[in-house]
Amino acid sequence: MRLLVGIGGAIATALLLASVCGIAQAGAALDNWRFDEGSDGLVTASLYATNKLITGGGALSYSPVLTIACRKDGEPRWSEWLHLNDAVSARGTITMSVTADQGKKVSESWSVGTRGRMLVRDGADGVKRLVSANRLLLSWRFGLLSGRGEADFDLAGVNEAVGQIAGTCNAELP
Repeated sequence: MRLLVGIGGAIATALLLASVCGIAQAGAALDNWRFDEGSDGLVTASLYATNKLITGGGALSYSPVLTIACRKDGEPRWSEWLHLNDAVSARGTITMSVTADQGKKVSESWSVGTRGRMLVRDGADGVKRLVSANRLLLSWRFGLLSGRGEADFDLAGVNEAVGQIAGTCNAELP
């Protein structure tokens, strides 16, 4: 009988350790994500690009930031934003090349936001493609003669991040 109790205790301990390790791995996947909930009902998760862009004369560099957003009330419910330090010279919309994982490169229209330093794509379909991806590569033109920008994102934990946003936002997963 003691042998059975000892085996049962060992199994319970093993299950507890496996559970704790699983929680630790999920938590580690979310370490690179930054979450925010605004007073206006906007819930966001943001992630820095793994690469850097050079600004101006090349003296400074920065990592673009990808933000996934959900509005508790209002439309569009889901959005994704790319924050830049250098402004694009376009107004209205810009063509963005998007590659998820090693898939096909797709061209999309993104809106040019505040002072040309934010590119925005509204809709759940864009967020939906991220949920199953491991990597996202975004590429765009800063202007007619200004060259291209590129942002590369390691999307580890994106599924959990979108799940957390959806839960806080009381929204269905895209």
